[in-house]
Amino acid sequence: MEEHVEMIRRLMLAINRVDGAYYYFSKKMGMKVNTLTLLYALDDGKPHSQKQISQDWLVPKTTLNTNVKELAEAGYVTLCPEAGTREKTIALTKEGMELAEKLMEKLYEAEETAMEKTLRRFSPEFVKAMEYFADDICNEFDRIPPAGGKEKAE
Repeated sequence: MEEHVEMIRRLMLAINRVDGAYYYFSKKMGMKVNTLTLLYALDDGKPHSQKQISQDWLVPKTTLNTNVKELAEAGYVTLCPEAGTREKTIALTKEGMELAEKLMEKLYEAEETAMEKTLRRFSPEFVKAMEYFADDICNEFDRIPPAGGKEKAE
């Protein structure tokens, strides 16, 4: 175990720096990081439920709900009822697509440049390795019983 401590620490610092880079980018663009996350999630052109985005992108449901309401009031997203469920899907409106395109153009350009540089130096396998580590660490943490024997309320 001792042999991996330093590698895990370096990996966690790198992950935190990546998260921080997106946080500072969102501030530079004049928006909350979770609003940027929501726009990023929706920019694939597909409708998504709040539950799905909350789970996939690890944004608390209440925070996401606030972001959705703000974007809906501004005319950037629309909520559509899903058949057979109380859940509503979120989709970008035309104005929302224009906003996302404007913001994401700069973000995607920076991501593309960073990825190109990384792939010149490392194998594309590093992405699979990160996904594998993320899945495994989530599974390992899920196996640990909660403190006090109570499940965390969400």
